[in-house]
Amino acid sequence: MGSLLFFFCIIFSLFQYSCSEAQKVTPAIYVFGDSLVDVGNNNHLALSLAKANFPHNGIDFPGKKPTGRFCNGRNAADFLAEKVGLPSSPPYLSLVYKKNTALFINGTSFASGGAGIFNGTDEVYRQSLPLTKQVEYYSTVHDKQVQQLGSTRAEQHFSKSLFTIVIGSNDLFGYFGSSKLRNRTTPEEYVDKMIVTLKEQLKRLHSYGARKFVMIGIGPIGCCPAQRRKSSSGDCFQEMNDWAIKYNDGLKSTLRELKSELNNINYSYFETYDVLNNLVQHPASYGFTEVKSACCGLGKFKSEVPCLPIAKYCSNRRDHVFWDLYHPTEATHSILSDYIFDGPPKYIFPLSVKQLVAL
Repeated sequence: MGSLLFFFCIIFSLFQYSCSEAQKVTPAIYVFGDSLVDVGNNNHLALSLAKANFPHNGIDFPGKKPTGRFCNGRNAADFLAEKVGLPSSPPYLSLVYKKNTALFINGTSFASGGAGIFNGTDEVYRQSLPLTKQVEYYSTVHDKQVQQLGSTRAEQHFSKSLFTIVIGSNDLFGYFGSSKLRNRTTPEEYVDKMIVTLKEQLKRLHSYGARKFVMIGIGPIGCCPAQRRKSSSGDCFQEMNDWAIKYNDGLKSTLRELKSELNNINYSYFETYDVLNNLVQHPASYGFTEVKSACCGLGKFKSEVPCLPIAKYCSNRRDHVFWDLYHPTEATHSILSDYIFDGPPKYIFPLSVKQLVAL
């Protein structure tokens, strides 16, 4: 009995050591973005229609309860945190009134369903936190950490932390869904402005200590069930996909510029489009059988009614690429996060996140 107890003590000590070492390498993850990585901020926005704090969302999440994640379970931000030995970054709006700066020490998530690079992309959902507001909230967290840790320790903390940014899809949805926007500006002008505006926010984050960026490109959003249902044949909306590709090309160019313009920044860029497109084009290779229809919803491709409590959901979520009319299943998020963390250089570059955290 004594030897068994000794064995468990050793295992527990090694576990504690490995976790503490991982957190020394990556002390925190700060997440910025939209509903793809929202972990519950929109629960705290009274006017927002973009919420997921009701069934059947969260049916495969620990505890089987909805949390505000637009998913049947965990999303890519949760998986990424797990891979670097951290708890999932909690939603900022759940912490802000608790007045305990220690709550932010392992990072926080500012991501918000409906958010875009531009202010106002959330008009259809009434309320969200656009990227400018998310960065503003982060600046408050930054200042509180400086007060708590002192400027030197805080600078070290932020320089080793990951700044994950998943945004841009709602801007393109907004453009192609608005005749007013399309009449006022060309898609090329609009995408160029998206990139310029995002670059400004990245420079703001850099001014507040961010040095390691995890940049997630826009996926083939024209292939989500909400866009497929607009086609009589169920095909992807290719024009939207084409502009997603052009945005991604501009983002990659901008990241190279920032690398030369700013001191000591490093980044991982993830080619979401190619990986998710592979899943859609060759689903069987990844264990999927359904790429057109959502798992949860009603109507054509289960995309005419969102994943509300009245909706029907599939019995095997692992079969589906999409959970609802816009968002991937936990199975898809898991595959994407594997590529983000340690995928081949054609999908995650110039560094994988595994390489980024080791710097």
